[in-house]
Amino acid sequence: MPLEAWLPVGFTLPDGSRTRRVLQADTAWQIVETTTKGRALIVTQELATRWDHAGLANLREWQSFRFGADLMYAVAPSANSTLSLVNDSRSPSNKNEALAFAVSLRETRAIDSATPLQEAIYIEQLSRILPTYALSAAISDDVVLGSWLAGGVQVSVYSTRRIHQLVSWLGNSNLEDVIKQSGLQPASGASDTQEDNTGAKPPFTIAGRPALEQFFNEHVIDLIEHADRYRALGIEFPSAIILHGPPGCGKTFAVERLVEYLGWPSFSIDATSIGSPYIHETSRKVAEVFDKAMKEAPSVLVIDEMEAFLSDREMGTASSHHRVEEVGEFLRRIPEAIHNRVLIVAMTNRLEMIDPAIQRRGRFDHVVFVGMPSRDEVEGLLKKLLEKVPTENLDISTIANALTGRPLSDVAFVTREAARLAARSGRHSIDQLSLLASVKSAPPRAANTEPRKIGFT
Repeated sequence: MPLEAWLPVGFTLPDGSRTRRVLQADTAWQIVETTTKGRALIVTQELATRWDHAGLANLREWQSFRFGADLMYAVAPSANSTLSLVNDSRSPSNKNEALAFAVSLRETRAIDSATPLQEAIYIEQLSRILPTYALSAAISDDVVLGSWLAGGVQVSVYSTRRIHQLVSWLGNSNLEDVIKQSGLQPASGASDTQEDNTGAKPPFTIAGRPALEQFFNEHVIDLIEHADRYRALGIEFPSAIILHGPPGCGKTFAVERLVEYLGWPSFSIDATSIGSPYIHETSRKVAEVFDKAMKEAPSVLVIDEMEAFLSDREMGTASSHHRVEEVGEFLRRIPEAIHNRVLIVAMTNRLEMIDPAIQRRGRFDHVVFVGMPSRDEVEGLLKKLLEKVPTENLDISTIANALTGRPLSDVAFVTREAARLAARSGRHSIDQLSLLASVKSAPPRAANTEPRKIGFT
């Protein structure tokens, strides 16, 4: 849907260029395309003044103009200079572009060391990353830099394997130069996960799912981080895992957190990526994904909606011949991949449809039921999501009661919608009224009668 422009098409800016369509926008700023084939940033007087008082922008160097009763400020960099929202930009195509952003991050942090920058505006020509003061959870600068390099994929710049996978031209030496220019601390050793200021790796967590978090820590993370200890007792690598449960219970969210924490290359098998009506084609594509995962090992292979490929061969459908071949390919490949250090995590809403041979131990050792979140889990996620944004006078318990029994995605949506409502009302923090209004505006889409628990079978 087109964004609503403040200025009419063809409006003449102080530098003589004329406006075209709106490219990116929020309540206090807009980035518009101009007739010079470049871009211009238009901001309200309030936001521009806030940047000026913080020392991030010198408004004497900006262009001011009036549109009706409103005083606005504009900056129009040269056509070959980047002007974009940080979390909605393409990946840089060369080292110079990457270094320019890194320098802007360093120069901005020299003036403002604390304001979150994940939703900021990058102006290459000014060597600035200007915060928009959005009410969203803060993201560390290493993730801001990594995400910009990866074209919007949220990844730490210290997750070197994932960065190299997403930005193929960025070798180790170039990445080290970019980190150095940004003012961030160089990554210590060859770690693929972010470290804190003490040099210790932060613990793996899944907000709102303590039992699932404990399972991954015990059966995956600990085996990887203490590999020598386990190898001495004959355990080489974590076993394959099936997560099953109703839609919206948080399976995908948990797997995404695990992949992000490990920082390994990740590969996916799902209906859109490998499904084919042609004989042998699906099996061939399955084999290709397994081969790629083993080539990039250690890696993660995620099998989504596994019932689409691994349903019971005895069901006797018209496509049973294809099904036998596909299941057979998985049966051969799964042990091979585990032996070659590929962590396999499969997800399904219909465990009863999965072929028994696939569920047998030796292929998938762990079959984990993930139910809808309990009230305590909902409250835990709410606290986690709200702890890094400004809040006032919240009764989280009341909100948790209202969201119990609903998907974790609803909890995340409600907190973000509350932030949007608060910002739209001119407030600088999320209050109880914003949260209640957000819950009211997002009723449950369907009743869910599944048991709200997590168990292991």
